[in-house]
Amino acid sequence: MRTARTAAAVLAVIALAAGCSSSGGKESEDKASGSGGGGKAVGTPRMKIAMITHSGEGDTFWDIVQSGAKQAAAKDNVQFLYSNDKEAKGQAELVQAAIDKKVDGIVVTLAKPEAMKDVLARAEKAGIPVVSINSGAEYSKQFGALAHFGQDESVAGEAVGEELTKRGLKKAICVIHEQGNVSLEQRCAGVKKTFKGSVENLNVEGTNAPAAQSSIEAKLQATKGIDAVVTLGAPIAAVAVKAKDDAGSKAEIATFDLNAEVVKRLKAKEVDFAVDQQPYLQGYEAIDELWLHAYNGNVIGGGKTVFTGPALVTEKDVPQLEKYTARGTR
Repeated sequence: MRTARTAAAVLAVIALAAGCSSSGGKESEDKASGSGGGGKAVGTPRMKIAMITHSGEGDTFWDIVQSGAKQAAAKDNVQFLYSNDKEAKGQAELVQAAIDKKVDGIVVTLAKPEAMKDVLARAEKAGIPVVSINSGAEYSKQFGALAHFGQDESVAGEAVGEELTKRGLKKAICVIHEQGNVSLEQRCAGVKKTFKGSVENLNVEGTNAPAAQSSIEAKLQATKGIDAVVTLGAPIAAVAVKAKDDAGSKAEIATFDLNAEVVKRLKAKEVDFAVDQQPYLQGYEAIDELWLHAYNGNVIGGGKTVFTGPALVTEKDVPQLEKYTARGTR
């Protein structure tokens, strides 16, 4: 945890320094948000970068990733293109579409890595540099990516397991909202590794909130003694809170990832703690890496994963987090 937090802090300094170069903090922020602050982009040639993720519809995590990417794009004179498909085949087709458009760089997630292997080989053959973010870090270099920005999902899961043990909890369910996503499976495996109690995985349909709520509620009612619910995405945390209330459960709620709703529920003590992987940094540094590589041949991280988390947050962190979530950067 200390190592991950230190790495994240260093990365934040890099991001701040990059954000202040050429355009300056507030002006750059205004331009990225479309408020017309008059920030001046770098004097390098215009680039076109596509980001293709495995996001399902309505997942606020990716809004934060895009916020960081757009900030860096405004600074770096980049045309930023975003697309997503939760189905592996669809995501691969979107990557191929970006290749066909002859973009100058591709940012991609590797949640379902085998589906991306061939299309990323075609990107490499076309001479298009690739950066991976968020998921599938162990496949990044193998698939030809310059760098990977994200958290070690196993380490993050282990941190959650340790915290659950510290709180004296005994029986947890780990709610997987997207089957087949290797990162989510790694998180639950990490929880199981360090939690002294028992952990059972529960698969739900993450893009269908009512169905997910019903599944969690039914599990809480059917299985006695569950005193912890671990969700793997911010939108599912709110669903779990409702399911817990309707089931009459007293289980503690922990979640991976932040959004304004999670911060609100941390403040109300409805969510007990959250693991933040700082998605804003993932988007920002991915765009910045591709620009730096084109401009100066730079590779951040030397081929190793650049950690953006995990950082454990509780209600004590709410005053600071409220400011950041309000502007869409945490």
